[in-house]
Amino acid sequence: MIVCSCNVLSDHDVRNAVNAASDLPRNPKQIYGCLGCSAECGRCARTIKTIIDEALGACAKECCDGCPHTRQAANDEPAQEAAPAFALAAC
Repeated sequence: MIVCSCNVLSDHDVRNAVNAASDLPRNPKQIYGCLGCSAECGRCARTIKTIIDEALGACAKECCDGCPHTRQAANDEPAQEAAPAFALAAC
């Protein structure tokens, strides 16, 4: 579903950006940056924030120990992550 008609961003684009970013984006401005665009009219900001919160789940405010979004494992080695199906603009 297209959530931002100005930049033609879909809900999948937003979810992929949340999951692919090294620093978890927690607001629409950070998502726009990850996707290489910027807000135009701003009508999608509330929907994008809702998608971010859903994608992060309990981690929407901040990650805690044992969170699946934590980038470091308990032994300080990088966590193994699945490669995204396609690459988005780097964050």
